Amino acid sequence: MSLELDEESFERLVIEELDALPDDMVDGLENVVFVVEDRPEDGSLDLLAVYEGVALTERGQYGFGELPDRIVLYREALLELCDDLETLRQEIHVTLVHEIAHYYGIDDEELHRLGWA
Repeated sequence: MSLELDEESFERLVIEELDALPDDMVDGLENVVFVVEDRPEDGSLDLLAVYEGVALTERGQYGFGELPDRIVLYREALLELCDDLETLRQEIHVTLVHEIAHYYGIDDEELHRLGWA
């Protein structure tokens, strides 16, 4: 059985978990927005989140007027995975760390090695 939570309550949890992340992880984030969507465009529940942008290790200097990178969390996929609020908090936390790591240029293989994937 999956957990049910409205969009506003879910977004509040995401903000709380972002605030709980270590300062050295979030202080380096520049021109990144965090977005909650119900599902990816294909409608699947396979993907928990996605980082859309150019990793810090791959980019040059930002110019003016560039769109921000995006970290998108998929509410329905995360809710489907969790039976209770505490599990959801943990899953959101791990998902945020995972996607922020992609921003810093850490790939899935390294995340697996570090125990974050």
